[in-house]
Amino acid sequence: METIDADQIITGYVEAYQKLYNRRPKDMRRLENGWVIVNGAQMRLTELTFLTTQLQLEYRRGQDERRSVVNRLLKWFKKQ
Repeated sequence: METIDADQIITGYVEAYQKLYNRRPKDMRRLENGWVIVNGAQMRLTELTFLTTQLQLEYRRGQDERRSVVNRLLKWFKKQ
C-alpha cells in the first residue's frame, strides 16, 4: 500500500474518531507493511478502514437520533 493511501486512511480514521468522541485517538502510529497501532491495538490498514466506516455510521446514527428528538419537540410545541 502506498504511503499516500495509508496517510489518507489514517486521516479518515482520526477525523471520524474526533467527530464521534470529541477527542483525538491515543497512540496513533503507522508501522511497516500495512500495519498501524491505534489506541494500543495493532491492526492492518484494511481493518482500520472498516473501523472508520463503523465510526462514521455511529456518528450518523447519533445525528439522526438528535434530529428526531428535536423534530418531536418542535411538533409538540406547535400543538401547545
